Amino acid sequence: MAESAETDWVSRFADEVISEAERRAPGKPIVCASGLSPSGPIHLGNLREVMTPHLVADEIRRRGLDCVHLLSWDDYDRFRRVPAGVDPSWAEHIGKPLTSVPAPPGSVHANWAEHFKAPMTEALKELGVDYRGISQTEQYTSGAYREQILRAVRERAAIDGVLSRYRSKQVEDYFPYKPYCDLCERDLTTVTAYDDETTELAYTCECGFGETVRLAEHDHGKLVWKVDWPMRWAYEGVIFEPSGVDHHSPGSAWIVGGQIVGEVFGGRQPIGPMYAFVGITGMAKMSSSKGDVPTPADALEIMEAPVLRWLYARRKPAQSFKIAFDQEIQRLYDEWDALGRKVAAGQAQPAELAAHRRAVGTAAGPLQATPHPIPYRTLASVLDITTGHAGQTLRILSDLDAVGSLDDARPRLDKAQSWVDDHLPADQRTRVRGTPDQELLDSLDPGARESLRLLADGLDDWSIEGLTTLVYGVPKVQAGLPADAKATPELKAAQRAFFALLYKLLVGRETGPRLPTLLMAVGADRVRKLVGT
Repeated sequence: MAESAETDWVSRFADEVISEAERRAPGKPIVCASGLSPSGPIHLGNLREVMTPHLVADEIRRRGLDCVHLLSWDDYDRFRRVPAGVDPSWAEHIGKPLTSVPAPPGSVHANWAEHFKAPMTEALKELGVDYRGISQTEQYTSGAYREQILRAVRERAAIDGVLSRYRSKQVEDYFPYKPYCDLCERDLTTVTAYDDETTELAYTCECGFGETVRLAEHDHGKLVWKVDWPMRWAYEGVIFEPSGVDHHSPGSAWIVGGQIVGEVFGGRQPIGPMYAFVGITGMAKMSSSKGDVPTPADALEIMEAPVLRWLYARRKPAQSFKIAFDQEIQRLYDEWDALGRKVAAGQAQPAELAAHRRAVGTAAGPLQATPHPIPYRTLASVLDITTGHAGQTLRILSDLDAVGSLDDARPRLDKAQSWVDDHLPADQRTRVRGTPDQELLDSLDPGARESLRLLADGLDDWSIEGLTTLVYGVPKVQAGLPADAKATPELKAAQRAFFALLYKLLVGRETGPRLPTLLMAVGADRVRKLVGT
């Protein structure tokens, strides 16, 4: 068996999964699994359900072993509630399979499930996630699980025995299979009789319909969740599958499933970690039922795929983390770029190096990268100032870092543009003044006027480094200090006052983008005009 010398959590799980697969199913492809319900927007917390086994499966493939990542779309689950923002009349479909519910108004998709699967499918493609998708609607309605359903019904007493260990109340006539009504398509049904020998099953529905079917031929219903999940573990031979914190309380699907899978289906529970929640900066815990939740597609509008992958790769599954849609994304990108420099210089720690490698590519090859990456905060400032004007943006980036074409700065440039358009608060937008603030200029004392003259005279070094030295150096010159003088409290106060004056003269408020970037964006001639020199 190929061993990995890396010390990150992915490698350790890969080692465990490979060893477990050799014990359970030697010579067969290793099976990792995820499950997603397209009952509403599939959010960034749900993405952890996919990214955790993806990263492990990808590491196994990197070692040259055959590994499949199964992604079960739980599209045969019942429609439980109408999310916020959807016509309340959709309540008439509650109880139907998700694939039998019409898509939300205006959707181009065939049904509710397909509507919410589509953006996730596209996001997973952009993220480089290689998986085999399984529609549970297709599995159940094709009869793929028929033998497993019959076994569960035969062993209903054993299943009930497991469940009763966690119940506070006695349940009579427990039945693990729920038919969908053949008339109204909903699962508001009650099994009234079952014959083990003939498999004849009688049910009635709240809509008034009732019928008798042969379960050995019936493909319009499904096992209840706490039986369905362990059935699939055995059916697919799953070796590795993570589960959320909510699945680990007493009596939960993971806990009882671990007993049912062996006692009823002759299989074994997968190994896999419990994963923590993923939050959003400035938002509470995500909930698909509320409708308005950030999805992977939303995140990929404002950040490159490797950066989003990195967020999931660098934290152990049990560690919670947040994804930034506010200005924290600029700090995140600073961290990402700093890591890239450490990797390039051979200074990254093993775990850092492993997380970076998993972020920038997969066993199939590298993900799309920006050829000429400019700091995200710089791009955001430039795009804010230019309002996205391509010619002005190229002029600034060319002066800034010799960018020859905007395509060289993509896709990061486009991600930053989306962030500016959709997430930068209106009161933080930068609007360069069209004319000088003459009233303010006339009110300045001689010292302030001298600082502006020093600035204007020093604009010849038209580079970020030169402009940075200039704006920090003007207060030093006025204080009679050398350019490399260490900052004192008095000097810092003078610099803050100088910066505030420049911001007021250039953009009409006391704060704004980093001054060197702002000066470069405005241009030397216009800066001189606005500062009155």
